[in-house]
Amino acid sequence: MLRLLRIRNLAVIEAVEVEFEPGFNVLTGETGAGKSILVEAVGLLLGGRASADLVRTGESQATIEALFESGDQEIVVRRELSSQGRSRSFINGALATAAALRDLSTRLVELHGQHEHQALLDPQTHLPLLDAYAGLHQPVRTVADAWVAVRTLREQLERSRMDSREKAARLDLIAFQLGEIEKATPAAHEDDTLAATRQVLASAERVQRLCEESYAALYDSDGAALSALGGIWKRVGELSEIDPRFVPYVEARDGIKGQLEDLAFFLRSYADGVDASPGRLQEVEDRLALLERLKRKYGPTLDDVLDRGRALGRERDLLTGASGRAEDLEAALRAATETFLVAARDLSRRRRAAAGPFARTLEELVAELAMARTRFEVRLNERELDPEAWSERGIDEGEFYLSPNPGEDLRPLARIVSGGELSRVMLALKTLAAGDGGGKTLIFDEVDAGIGGRVADVVGSRLQSLGSRFQVLCITHLPQIAARASTHFRIEKDVRGGRTVTTVQPLTASDRIDELARMIGGAVVSEPVRTTAREMIAGAAVAQDAMAPRAKAKDESESPRKVQRKAGSPKPAKM
Repeated sequence: MLRLLRIRNLAVIEAVEVEFEPGFNVLTGETGAGKSILVEAVGLLLGGRASADLVRTGESQATIEALFESGDQEIVVRRELSSQGRSRSFINGALATAAALRDLSTRLVELHGQHEHQALLDPQTHLPLLDAYAGLHQPVRTVADAWVAVRTLREQLERSRMDSREKAARLDLIAFQLGEIEKATPAAHEDDTLAATRQVLASAERVQRLCEESYAALYDSDGAALSALGGIWKRVGELSEIDPRFVPYVEARDGIKGQLEDLAFFLRSYADGVDASPGRLQEVEDRLALLERLKRKYGPTLDDVLDRGRALGRERDLLTGASGRAEDLEAALRAATETFLVAARDLSRRRRAAAGPFARTLEELVAELAMARTRFEVRLNERELDPEAWSERGIDEGEFYLSPNPGEDLRPLARIVSGGELSRVMLALKTLAAGDGGGKTLIFDEVDAGIGGRVADVVGSRLQSLGSRFQVLCITHLPQIAARASTHFRIEKDVRGGRTVTTVQPLTASDRIDELARMIGGAVVSEPVRTTAREMIAGAAVAQDAMAPRAKAKDESESPRKVQRKAGSPKPAKM
């Protein structure tokens, strides 16, 4: 669950801090006020691609911080973007790679971006959704790995049959490319490590000064904290003899002292290990520049460069005869193909078994979103007899078919749905993908696209229901959705001192009425419109009260051993 989000100098946001609550949180405001920037900030925080253009004009750095709760664990994530285009990330204070952030995001957040539902129009996205629903992650990986082996052997066999002139030209190219990679001797994730090192070296003098000052204040100066603590512990010990409530603090003394001593010695050793010489910084910059050139030619990532080097080495061995004759490759290809087909047939069978339940479940979910008589079908086309159609996804092609109106034939989803229907289908799919809770945060950026009236009220009801199982954050322009929130924030844009400033304000009960009235009536808000806003909020509250017993019963039946926060445990501290 996302508890706190703090943003500094990102786009039009100068400084924003938002404390989100459990349940259904909505964010509203005029178009262009900066609502979607909050969603983009979370995306950046969890490994999204950064750009120097996102740093506020005139500032050297943008910062995004968040406090997440996951079970009994609190996780602090921070990302810094520089105006030069560099970025660095931290998880609980430790430097982290973008890959680590993305791994974390799959556990903490499900993000539905403003235009993501358009991806549903591409049939290539449909099979992965079915696979995720059926929990086929391992069979999918097995098939993908088997396909890589088949594809590699196919390429090697083709090249083994080159004539002498083609082979010589290919060997020359391989020698040049492999020479570039081998001369650089890149290591996995070396670029991330060097980028973090560069950040430290660029501020080496400041880092050393801060370490030395902190070490002195803790350990090596008149009135050092560790020395002063000795007198404090002596007094607390005397207090514990008078009042036993001080005993736990006395018992914690050695642990606290040990932690502070460890910090002091780490500060000293860290400062000693920082090479402040310009030569070391230039060495890191040169190495990074070399790795960037390799990534541009053979990437885009350093892992891709390493994979390319290994593939070139195998191809060189093949063309020089070190890997055996064409007959050996043909035998290996036949074996690899059979392994692939066995795995692909098993995956295909599992998909067909899951397609019916997936379709029925989706029909039930969209029925709750005012598409009550919709028929849905997953059509799988098995292509085992067509090797050209095989891929890392196996031997299947899949596409979603939909009939939103009774009496109409099922047709491809991309050809018949309206924008509003597409948004509701995506909302249903997101509900399926999210599972049964587990502390995850669902973020919806303008899920109300293309809908209104009664359908908007139904979507609001669905989001309100999701809020009983997850933390839900939703950006919306529709009062029917905003009225159902348990927590409401207003985002406003203003001009101060000639600069645009975006603010986020939690709304009181009376503020909510005014905001909903603005959303209903526009610039001129009359008392009858405010009355309508009050009625909408009151109706949503009644629906929430009716929903609570059902949500509790569902949680008790589905998650009987769910870990609860211990009574009396501290709330998360503000960063």
